[in-house]
Amino acid sequence: MPKGLPFCLTDYIELVDMSGRILREDKRGFIDPQLSPTLERLNIESEHWVYLISHFESRFKSFVGTAFKLKQVCQSLGYQRTPGIRGCECYFP
Repeated sequence: MPKGLPFCLTDYIELVDMSGRILREDKRGFIDPQLSPTLERLNIESEHWVYLISHFESRFKSFVGTAFKLKQVCQSLGYQRTPGIRGCECYFP
């Protein structure tokens, strides 16, 4: 038996998305069938997603999210700079 899941990441994401659509509406994890696929809803390119999960800890040292949210958090914490903003602007438009 190979270590880990015997299929590629994009297949796994699709499996999770489809599983959430199969679950009953009153159950945790339910995904409305009218919603577009997960990465599409998050506005993340699949190539970016694969890179991010492969290099997450080396790419991001602090907060992760959209540049707007990152700026909000840093402002509320009294930061002078917004660490990691370039990566967030690139991967989370």
